[in-house]
Amino acid sequence: MFNRIMKLGHKKTSKPDVNGGNVMPVNNRSSVANSDQHPVASSPAPVPVPFNPVIEDLPKFRDVYSSERANLFVKKTQLCCVLCDFTNNLKLREKEIKGKTLLELVEFIQTDSSKMNELMQENLMRMISMNIFRCLPPASYENTGALPGGSDPEEDEPWLEPAWPHLQFVYELLLRYIVSCDRDIKTAKRYMDHTFVLKLIDLFDSEDPRERDYLKMVLHRMYGKFMVHRPYIRSAINNVFYRFIFETERHSGIGELLEILGSIINGFALPMKEEHKLFLVRVLLPLHKPKNMSWYHQQLSYCVIQFVEKDYKLADIVIRALLKFWPVTNCSKEVLFLGELEEVLEATQLPEFQQIMLPLFRQIARCLNSSHFQVAERALFLWNNEHLVSLISQSRDVIFPIILEALEKNMHCHWNQAVHGLTANVRRMFLEMDSELYEECQKRIEEKEAKVEELEEQRELKWKQLEAVAG
Repeated sequence: MFNRIMKLGHKKTSKPDVNGGNVMPVNNRSSVANSDQHPVASSPAPVPVPFNPVIEDLPKFRDVYSSERANLFVKKTQLCCVLCDFTNNLKLREKEIKGKTLLELVEFIQTDSSKMNELMQENLMRMISMNIFRCLPPASYENTGALPGGSDPEEDEPWLEPAWPHLQFVYELLLRYIVSCDRDIKTAKRYMDHTFVLKLIDLFDSEDPRERDYLKMVLHRMYGKFMVHRPYIRSAINNVFYRFIFETERHSGIGELLEILGSIINGFALPMKEEHKLFLVRVLLPLHKPKNMSWYHQQLSYCVIQFVEKDYKLADIVIRALLKFWPVTNCSKEVLFLGELEEVLEATQLPEFQQIMLPLFRQIARCLNSSHFQVAERALFLWNNEHLVSLISQSRDVIFPIILEALEKNMHCHWNQAVHGLTANVRRMFLEMDSELYEECQKRIEEKEAKVEELEEQRELKWKQLEAVAG
């Protein structure tokens, strides 16, 4: 009986060796990596090198022989894998050592990047990933309960990452590595794969503007360096925009992502692919909808104008989308729309202008009569644009009746004197452009006002008759 139990015990202990013959414990990987039969440089799948999670002083690169610098580089990257807590003033010596070590690594890559072997690159990318890929703290609106678009990030004090003294060097390392990886771009692709790109884009939600600036430079360099990743990068950015537009309306890095896209759009070849036109219709134009559009409007407007300048036939689609998303109660947003509209019209040709002019100038007429003087002023400033005035003069038979009525209403009803002055200037411009049409439109307006007064008198007369019958 005892012998049977012993045999069963031996079978249980040997089972992992059979099932897990291809799996090696972590603490045994170093012996395989350092053996003569399996050198690290020739291994098809690089094995992580164990490291001692203790920060200690290491010699500088210039103090060791050139043959020892590769091993020293690996040790320094392992040292920098240790994360420091910057929420307190403890372990200041260790934080200082790590900061100096990161700076040495930056200088090494800047001067000796061509001498980096695969093991060095593997440890470098592991260290970078361990430092930058982290859970971001709750955003300010999550702590305060503020609504989306309820505050302006330019007015509020931005939240700053406490660990930025180290993170700045880590981002600098990543940036310099991407710039200098021309000779071994295949190895770099192995570490900067789709998962890496996705995690990098997730970090754009950081509230620290310094981190977002570095992320913008890194992602832009990656887009330019790794052509194979370009479709995936665009797709991942689109997904961020979709979630922002249709779900949360909260994201800290929309402006920076749009800046990257602005340079990407600038490089689109002509004729433009259908995929890029769909990106304009499905992503860029709906970005005009969120309440906090003012945070990123400058970058968004630049992207939209790039499309219209490359293909003027897209002006009709863009203007119709602007009219669709035109704000009703947000006057500051309305001023931004008018500014973007002027830039789009600057690149619009006559055929596209005539397709859209009726709904367009009905909206402009409503803006002219806005009780908010800044909206009315910005609408009147459109007539300072020579290209737009030229388009209007070629379609004045349709536009004059719509706009002149709004101008007459301004002269009689608007409270702001500056608006009165600008309205008089536009009226004078119309008169000089076509005096006969101007007089004809004036007569129509007077006839329309007379009919309105007549209807008003009839309505009052009926009310008096009803009151007399009731009395």
